[in-house]
Amino acid sequence: MSGAALLLAGCLNMPGPEGGFGGFGGFRGPSFADLQQMCSGQPVDFGADTQAVYSATFDAWVANRHGKLSHEQYCGFQAALAQHYASLGTSTDPQVRNQWVSWLNEQRASAITWRAAADPTLRSG
Repeated sequence: MSGAALLLAGCLNMPGPEGGFGGFGGFRGPSFADLQQMCSGQPVDFGADTQAVYSATFDAWVANRHGKLSHEQYCGFQAALAQHYASLGTSTDPQVRNQWVSWLNEQRASAITWRAAADPTLRSG
């Protein structure tokens, strides 16, 4: 499976970067810009990776909101995403780009773990 396919695989049933879920009882989550402003106030454009980064950021936000991730940890997570994207994610070199995809998938897995510790709907199943 290609890196792009791996990024997309986890995006189903996630809110979009503009906020909200499409079909989960009308739940409206915060937009990506709102989540980014909670830490830096300076939104980062993640280009084609926006949905995957938003998914990870949203999961980390849920953990933060439920007290399983401190504000400092949450903001550090966001800063690391932005730094790694700037150094790897914007590259046109396929090997460097794959490093970004692999790293981002690891971060997404961490964020899901944090959210699962806080959100019982992710543990039933």
